Amino acid sequence: MLEKFLNYLRFERNFSKHTILSYQNDLEQFTAFLKRTYEIEKAEEATSTMIRSWMAEMMAGGTTGKDKLSARSVTRKASALRTFYHFLLKEGAITLDPMVKISTPKMPSNLPVFVTQKDIGTLFKDIEFPKTFEGVRDRLILEMFYATGIRLSELITMKEANVNMYNLTIKVFGKRAKERIIPIPGILKEYVSAYRSERNKLALKEEYFFLNEKGEQLYEKQVYLIVHNYLGMVTTLHKKSPHVLRHSFATHLLDNGADINSVKELLGHANLAATQVYTHNSLEKLKKVYKQAHPRG
Repeated sequence: MLEKFLNYLRFERNFSKHTILSYQNDLEQFTAFLKRTYEIEKAEEATSTMIRSWMAEMMAGGTTGKDKLSARSVTRKASALRTFYHFLLKEGAITLDPMVKISTPKMPSNLPVFVTQKDIGTLFKDIEFPKTFEGVRDRLILEMFYATGIRLSELITMKEANVNMYNLTIKVFGKRAKERIIPIPGILKEYVSAYRSERNKLALKEEYFFLNEKGEQLYEKQVYLIVHNYLGMVTTLHKKSPHVLRHSFATHLLDNGADINSVKELLGHANLAATQVYTHNSLEKLKKVYKQAHPRG
């Protein structure tokens, strides 16, 4: 039944490879827990009590007490179970959904981490990028993340044919394979042209836009390290990932008066609630300015 569920996620729900692997690992861990604790072989036989017991064990640190998971991690694993049991109910494999009575842990509300506009300016104006294929490509990767707010997975799967310099747009496929077209600033035209020129010198031909020096599609860890390295030159933030540039894109747009619904569409969010978290950053900035400037602040 697990394999059938994974195929359902893959072909009907259009989940990403990363999400499918995470769900598979979560279900395998849960099944192992059921076998170890209740001598049950199949997740289909689990009850709400058993699920709560598993969640409690994870929050407490596992069997050794040393592997305590955060509320966010436990909630994500519970989400995998929720999707799985919903699938079983749909397939008629169970008659009652044990997740109906399950409440997930309350998560702390962490504001998105972002790079300041000043540090972004330093990155693109003062940092020297090598005049090599890798240097030209790496600069464009950073420019693309900040100029469009796309996700890491969207960048590495972007096709050459989907980068349109005539219309100044890119086409990406986000979560659930949802397509969206994003405008890009004219300044990127020269960087795209420079990258394509360097790529052509190496006679690299591939369907994907961003490649390594062997003409292969980039992988996530490689892009993460590129971003981490260059952001480390301009900021002391603990997190220096591609997603931080996505956060920076959204925060700076809202700080400069962009309409939140437009930002939602640019980010590819399914609902406005996911975008509203960035307004908190803008609010905190306003509070800081108020406290510093107002006579009674």
